[in-house]
Amino acid sequence: MSTNRKKLATAVGQLESHLQWLKEEGVRTVAADPKILNAGSAHTPSTIPHQPSSSSQPPAAHALKSVPVKVPRIETAAVQPLEQVPVGGSSSSREPRPAPAPTREQKLPPTSSSLSQPATTPGAGAAPLTASSPVLADIAARVSVCTQCRLGQSRTRTVPGQGTPQPEIMFVGEGPGEDEDRQGLAFVGRAGQLLTRMILRMGLTRDQVFIANIVKCRPPDNRVPAPDEMAACLPYLREQVAELKPKVIVCLGATAVKGLLNNMTGITKLRGQWQKYQGVDVMPTLHPSFLLRGGGEDRARWWEVWEDLTAVLKKVGREVPPQKTAPPA
Repeated sequence: MSTNRKKLATAVGQLESHLQWLKEEGVRTVAADPKILNAGSAHTPSTIPHQPSSSSQPPAAHALKSVPVKVPRIETAAVQPLEQVPVGGSSSSREPRPAPAPTREQKLPPTSSSLSQPATTPGAGAAPLTASSPVLADIAARVSVCTQCRLGQSRTRTVPGQGTPQPEIMFVGEGPGEDEDRQGLAFVGRAGQLLTRMILRMGLTRDQVFIANIVKCRPPDNRVPAPDEMAACLPYLREQVAELKPKVIVCLGATAVKGLLNNMTGITKLRGQWQKYQGVDVMPTLHPSFLLRGGGEDRARWWEVWEDLTAVLKKVGREVPPQKTAPPA
């Protein structure tokens, strides 16, 4: 077998195992470009050597053996975007990560609850807006041309947030990372993938919640937003909360807690303790990037986060789904 065929077999095998893993996590469809699918299916051989990984972990970490497996033709009509679940990308955590391999990265389309708006100022691309709420659209439009702090000078796109305009639960993080800055969407990097799986474990999808950040522009090198930068952006978030009227806000990480609640208590001490913001119940918990430190998800800390999310579900009157014996991996 030629080198190119071996590479193709490995790539298709990894994709097959990754899709199986997503299926086990509850994801039924993912966004895909029909042109890419049509181009790929025209050159895909009828059989390839591959043995799927039996582990629940993402398949890239496992070696593959060669056994013939038939690959069915993918019908593009059956592929529809369910939610903004990235296939690859970098984390929103502080440490910059290397650019993802082209074969693993997929640009995500906006969901049905958002629309694209052309950039209104040089170097400050406008983010997708929430189409079903004129108020949220107006906030996002003002954010797209905002220059009230220094972050507006270095951003690629603003990230006002996205999701349903009538959420029971609103997630608030720290700020956009590299992937978010490029796409104009909140939590689409590696930490965003983990957040997506956390939301799925709650029995929800990203389209059933609203996701935003304390600051709407990426701090250079993913540094922590400065107090004056958070203060400049907070009025936008305050307006969003007033319009969305969520039952619960989940604060993801210490910076979100400091920016929203002006509470300097360490997140590991404050997590799990109910707070209030504008009359809305607030649950502080760990940021997904905190769980990803050290090159892998912190399984011990995950159960603390799940305890917090369980309390959130009970607060909004939702049934807590039964959980597996391991965190989302």
